[in-house]
Order: sequence, then C-alpha cells, then structure tokens
Amino acid sequence: MIPIKTQSELDAMRRVNQMTARVRDALADAVKPGVTTLDLGNLAQKMIREMGATNAFYGYHGFPGQVCISINEEVVHGIPGRRIIRDGDLVSIDTGVSFGGFIGDTAITAVAGKIDAEQQRLLEVTKAALAAGIAQAVEGNRVGDISYAIQTLVEKAGFSVVRDFVGHGIGRELHEDPQIPNFGKPRRGPKLKAGMTLSIEPMVNMGGKKIQVLADKWTVITKDGSLSAHFEHTIAVTKGSPEILTLTP
Repeated sequence: MIPIKTQSELDAMRRVNQMTARVRDALADAVKPGVTTLDLGNLAQKMIREMGATNAFYGYHGFPGQVCISINEEVVHGIPGRRIIRDGDLVSIDTGVSFGGFIGDTAITAVAGKIDAEQQRLLEVTKAALAAGIAQAVEGNRVGDISYAIQTLVEKAGFSVVRDFVGHGIGRELHEDPQIPNFGKPRRGPKLKAGMTLSIEPMVNMGGKKIQVLADKWTVITKDGSLSAHFEHTIAVTKGSPEILTLTP
C-alpha cells in the first residue's frame, strides 16, 4: 500500500501535478495536422526544463522519449519520432514530471482536425469513464469500486477496456501500490484512505480489449487495429470528495 501523505507531501503533489497539467494542455493545444510527434516531444522537454523540473518518463525502464505519444490504434507508450500527425488522428499524450521529490502523471487524447461521430463518442465515453472512476475514489471504498465503475460504463457503451495496463498509486515514485485496474468487481481490493494519491487512467478501445507490443518493445497497439483513447488524472483521496490534482491552475 502506498504511504499516507502528510499535508506538506500533499502540497508538493499538488504543485508537481499542476506543472504536469500545464505541459499536457500545451501539448494538446499543439496537436495539429502537419506536426510531428517529435515536435511534441521537444515541446515537452523545453517546458519541463524551463520549469526547473525533470522528465519522469525519459529513461524510465529505458523509455527513449520525452513523452508518450500514441496515435489512433496505438494505446500507450508511443515513442515520439518523425511520424506526421494527420487530419482526423486521435493523439493520446501521456506526460510525467518530477519536481521536489514527487511525481505528476496525466494523459489526454487530443484531436487533429475533424473527427467523425464515432471517434467523438469514444472520447466522450473514455472521459466519462475517468470521471466515474474518480467519483468512487473516496475514503472507505475499495480499489474495485473504481475499477467496476470504469468497466461498467465503457462496456455499456459497447467499447472495451485494456486489461494489460492499469492505473496506480503515485508519489515519490511513478508507479506505487496499489494497482488500479480498469476492470473488476466492487468491494474488492485494497481499502482507500484519505491522503492516498492515485493515477486513474482508463484506456478504452473501440473494438476488442486485446493488445500487442510492436517491435520497438514500447508501442502498444490494439490487436484488431481499432481506435483507442486514453485519459488520466492524478487524484488525492480525502475525507470528502476526491481532489483532482492534475487540473490546470
């Protein structure tokens, strides 16, 4: 179980996650047809350096990018490079920042140009699933309550949740206990306590839930080639409603 955070630790988590949110939003705004994924990676690097922070992803278990950029059928862990973003692309951006001994983590799926109604529904369902999961992150509930809320909403919409990658505790390390699956049964798993900080991140596929990893050993794609979306907030469990730490100040 992740340690319960003191007030000073929570303040530090608020600060680094707001920094992370600013990077996320700037990258999402920069998503346009003609931009390369490396352009986005370079922007992330520049912003993080100017903040006096360090990149939480670069070099993590050997990851070679400044940020994870995953397009269309790519689910997570896409490496920035020469790929050009095109009109109608769904561009998932996963960002991590380290500052003051604590780490922020957040993700968003941005749109390049115009998308169709079913793509828009995928985005709306994934965002709604994130909100449903966050609403269950209250003291006394269990991890399974978060997981069940996400899975139920997504599958009711006719989509599927990725099961091979999950949310997680976060604080001084990028990935801490407990794991937060996007599927499960209510009233199961570790009990939530005020002071916990968690990254909740539904990854939702338009088709089936199965995935595969490409030859670069990082980029994860849907096995059936269907589109995928990814939204993530880092939150703090409190005595009352959960506090979303990755909101832009």
